Amino acid sequence: MHKELGLTEQQVLEMYRYMLLARKLDERMWLLNRAGSIPFTISCQGHEAIGVGAAFALDRTKDWLCPYYRDLAMVLVFGQTAKEQMLAAFGKRDDPNSGGRQMPMHFGDKRYRILSGSSPVATQMLHAVGIAYAGKLDGKDHVVFASCGEGSSNQGDWHEACNFAGVHKLPVIFMVENNQYAISVHVSKQVAGENVASRAHGYGFPGVKVDGRDVFAVYREVKQAAERARRGEGPTLIEAVTYRLAPHSSDDDDLTYRTKDEVEEAKKMDPLQRFRHYLFANQLLDPQQEEELNQQLDQEVDDATEFAKKAPDPDQQELYRHVFA
Repeated sequence: MHKELGLTEQQVLEMYRYMLLARKLDERMWLLNRAGSIPFTISCQGHEAIGVGAAFALDRTKDWLCPYYRDLAMVLVFGQTAKEQMLAAFGKRDDPNSGGRQMPMHFGDKRYRILSGSSPVATQMLHAVGIAYAGKLDGKDHVVFASCGEGSSNQGDWHEACNFAGVHKLPVIFMVENNQYAISVHVSKQVAGENVASRAHGYGFPGVKVDGRDVFAVYREVKQAAERARRGEGPTLIEAVTYRLAPHSSDDDDLTYRTKDEVEEAKKMDPLQRFRHYLFANQLLDPQQEEELNQQLDQEVDDATEFAKKAPDPDQQELYRHVFA
């Protein structure tokens, strides 16, 4: 599969490394939250294949990300580090996303063209369209990747963004990461039509539905969408279907709206384990290499945690910066 897509063995192993690092960081943040060390976390478990597949299909030297809060793996590929994720989790001064002012997983980093995220969902879609429109006016060939959950695709901002992008044939990729639940509301109560992808037809551009637990399938669709955008053919809507393996956030009790059996059944299709099986089946990874990789990443997460714990807190006067003139 990876050879057909033009991916080298080194790239494939790098993809797995990023997916595994994102999972290990996520699991550590949950432990830190339960221990009372950090106030809040939002899980990316189940979304790693989407983030890594998409990021590898984009040009990390010029394309833009307008991600949402489950895109930890994506921003790691684009350049943020484990230490920086922990700085954000602990709300430290040197957190690159917001200097400790925003909730964790609300990414934003001008070094890597990652637009600052906002807690009101779907607002990033309009911003993505603005970046794409500016690029088109300036004659640049960057692509803007904007992602959200399927619940966000029901917001007015989302539809306005799709309509404007379709009319002006803007170089935008709209990614809807359908993990079946908008917090506690199942997708069957959110989307009356066949699926989210079919909505693209009304805005004049292609919509595709893809298995979001298959990193290669995501890579293929995003790569094709990016090529379309650079040729001036306009946006693409990609609905990547996955399952959220953890509660919505550390403040959520997911067993009030879904069962343990449902979650356990979904774990059989865990994107990380599916990728691992592929690597072993194709002799790209062996038990010794896997053990070494786990040890390296465990150490990276340990180092990041200790680094962030000891890092300086924001100055209290920063609380008023950018708020009032």
